[in-house]
Amino acid sequence: MSLPPKAERARVRALLSSAARESRARLSRPVLLGIASIACGIAQAWFIARLLAALLGYAEAGWPELAAAASLALLSTALVVAQERAQAAAGAAARGLLRDRAFAALLALGPADERPAGERASLVVDRIEALDGYFSRWLPAAILAMAGPLLIALAVAALDVWSGVILLAAGLLVPVGMAVTGIGAALASRQQFDALQALSGRFLDRMRGLPQLVLFRREDAEAEALGTAATELRRRTMRVLRVAFLSGLCLEGIAAAVLGCLAWRHGHLLVGGHPEPVAAIFSLIMVPGFFAPLRAFSAAYHERMSANGAAAALAPLLEAVPEDPGLRLEEVPPTLVVTFDGVGLTYDASRGPALVDISFRVMPGEALVLAGPSGSGKSSVLRLLMGFRRADAGRISFNGRDATTLAPAELRRLSAYVGQKAHLFRATIRDNILMARPDATEAQVAAAAKAARVLDFADHLPQGLDTLVGEGGFGLSGGQAQRVAVARAFLRDAPLVLLDEPTAHLDPGTEAEVLDSLRRLCAGRTAIIATHSPALRARFARVMELEHGRAVPASRLAGE
Repeated sequence: MSLPPKAERARVRALLSSAARESRARLSRPVLLGIASIACGIAQAWFIARLLAALLGYAEAGWPELAAAASLALLSTALVVAQERAQAAAGAAARGLLRDRAFAALLALGPADERPAGERASLVVDRIEALDGYFSRWLPAAILAMAGPLLIALAVAALDVWSGVILLAAGLLVPVGMAVTGIGAALASRQQFDALQALSGRFLDRMRGLPQLVLFRREDAEAEALGTAATELRRRTMRVLRVAFLSGLCLEGIAAAVLGCLAWRHGHLLVGGHPEPVAAIFSLIMVPGFFAPLRAFSAAYHERMSANGAAAALAPLLEAVPEDPGLRLEEVPPTLVVTFDGVGLTYDASRGPALVDISFRVMPGEALVLAGPSGSGKSSVLRLLMGFRRADAGRISFNGRDATTLAPAELRRLSAYVGQKAHLFRATIRDNILMARPDATEAQVAAAAKAARVLDFADHLPQGLDTLVGEGGFGLSGGQAQRVAVARAFLRDAPLVLLDEPTAHLDPGTEAEVLDSLRRLCAGRTAIIATHSPALRARFARVMELEHGRAVPASRLAGE
């Protein structure tokens, strides 16, 4: 749901201001280097003005002034190079901080974030990359656009008051022109980022589902849809460029008017009789220098508009992370008693409750099977136990203590999870198992692989556990990938085991092998299993039937 424009602007300002404060040390360096470069330019212009006046016969100057001007030119060039490097470093540091915060927010939300993977990737990559210009160019340029022209105008006014007044008046007109064009730039930039996010998100999602598109012969239709989205992005990008060119034209018009005024004021210098020829030449030379920080400001102004559009989508994600994460565990308890007492959960009021008055207790060494049709609430119970949702009613306790007081990350620390389809990363089998506990020893990894029967197929691979698998487990069958997921759970060695349809999409033979591993995994631990599988239900004695988020009474089951 979109916020009112005023509230959204406040949210964007808060995000950008907090990121700027965190990067204050790095952002101050390009500003100080820029001021030093402007000071060198003023001194250099003074020596050049004396040299030109001497060539015109109005003053005396020689090799010392020429040497000083050349030295200052070299120093100014070095300062500009250092400033650009400092700006790049400041932008990279700010983007790194924001990317860490955004990625941490996505991890904290987990499955609670219902945005497609492509849209989430666009937030962390495209939107944060679009903020680079704000920190590396806009913020330094905004400060230098005030300090630089003021410094130059004062230097000119010290030699010729009216020339300094003309420069100051022109400097005050520039923000007015930027504000007029900036209104359109902000809207155009926001629309461009929306189109970019839609295109990149759709492209990534379709690439992940490319086999299905080809199978159902939808490749031509999707190519046409991507082409339409690309055309929309091109149209909105050209609109942003048109506004940018209009802004540049406004600034160049003001600069031309100032140069004309100063040329008219000091024009009789060419015919002689000027009381301060060096001051007149210095005033004319400093016009480009006066507008240089303002040109940088004008160019970076659109970086600010782009940053506003990017931050508008990024701010809700960063605000979703709770400020108080909850309590931390000193150590993981060896056993866990899980109790649900009248627990209720609602995702969306218009769709009704997901869970209603759910109560049960699972002891260490016991397994509870949650059965029922799709949408009956089985996965919702697991989400509550993993900290991806908070119950709306009732109480969830671990070993008699309220589980909601723990940080969500601590809830996940207590559990080992195996889902419907294991996601394997492009890495070795060993590395994929080690994701459960990166500090595990070689012996512990081997023991987990043996317990999950991963070694049954890994020993026949060219490099055993060090065999490289592709993204999504490419190169392994579904059953082999699922065994790797079970090996992760063994290596995790948590007191609570959560299984969500762990044998779905497996043939009966492979299912029996995975079930054997799962039974060993659940031994001595507290286990909660969501499943449709009759074979899995037959392996465990305790079953709770769910229907429309409610527990089906035992008397009703007996009657059926």
